[in-house]
Amino acid sequence: MHDVVKSDRRQSLGRAARRPIELAVIVPTFNEVDNVAELHRRLVKVLDGVRWEMIVVDDDSTDGTAQRAMSIADTGYDVRVIRRINRRGLSTAVIEGMMATPARYLAVIDADLQHDEKVLKPMLEELRTGNVDLAVGSRYVDGGGIGEWNSLRAKMSNFATWVAQKLVRANLSDPMSGYFMITREALERTVRQLSGEGYKILLDLFASSRPPLRYAELPYTFRPRVHGESKLDAAVLWEYLVLVLDKTVGRYIPPRLLLFIIIGCTGLVIHYATFSSVYFTGLAGFTVAQLTATTVAMTTNYIFNNILTYRDARKRGWRFLGGLLAFYAVCSVGLVGNVGIAAYAFHHHYQWWLAAFAGIVIGTMWNFAASSILVWNRRKL
Repeated sequence: MHDVVKSDRRQSLGRAARRPIELAVIVPTFNEVDNVAELHRRLVKVLDGVRWEMIVVDDDSTDGTAQRAMSIADTGYDVRVIRRINRRGLSTAVIEGMMATPARYLAVIDADLQHDEKVLKPMLEELRTGNVDLAVGSRYVDGGGIGEWNSLRAKMSNFATWVAQKLVRANLSDPMSGYFMITREALERTVRQLSGEGYKILLDLFASSRPPLRYAELPYTFRPRVHGESKLDAAVLWEYLVLVLDKTVGRYIPPRLLLFIIIGCTGLVIHYATFSSVYFTGLAGFTVAQLTATTVAMTTNYIFNNILTYRDARKRGWRFLGGLLAFYAVCSVGLVGNVGIAAYAFHHHYQWWLAAFAGIVIGTMWNFAASSILVWNRRKL
């Protein structure tokens, strides 16, 4: 009797088993409720005959994108949704989506329908040969195109592409592409070197891979967005700068620390400008002017760091005010440390400028490390 039960169980498991997922299509989203279902419909059509799944990595959309994606799964399709709360960033979303699937091949496609989904099958065929690690959808090889871009966006793209080509050890025509497919093996040997900064994960992969990735480029024409708003803005370009910094000077100084220092220098300018406008106009005495200038400088430093340095962990609403108070507290401790170290060094016969510099370094490092953890909850510097 026991053997019969075991046999029935094996038969049941055998009937339930399905061939393994060969391809995972990673779709990072933020407010794409009008596009995600249409994208899935198109993927079903072009990936006929392939065992695949769609993984939507949603950065807490406010328009119901995650719920729309989950409703597709309710109809029986292989669709999974990873919802990220209080976190942003396209590159980190792609990495998390890739690491959440056992698929042998991993594709990345935007949810806005601007990438030509019909290129996915040729990409898969390229990887199946075993001759390449990665297949890239390119707008700049023969047969590809940028579609209806205006001249300004085209020039910006060309400049960013030129910069990217200086970073990668490959003659890629479109290192800024956000449309590609990679093998599991290539990802596994590269993923720990990825910075996760910015929005150009392909550039990160090529700049981080050891040994260099073998690749093929397939043409496609970039299509205009139908629904929703473009995510391309000044902050996205700033994220690209962060990635470039990470891949050039990141081995010597963390990009966030460099940005923190740059913003701190602007804070000095703001401090002296505020002090001068209050003290030398007779609005207040030295102490009040200094206190006012210090508060204004700390506030602007917090705002700029919140928008730029820690864009992926940005504070909003009441959390913005809580973060500001925490930043005040962190910087106040840093100020005490700055003055204390400088005074200690000076009284031990160091030259005044060296003592002052030591205090600035200690104060800055404290402010950066403490605010990363206590204000923006970032333990990776």
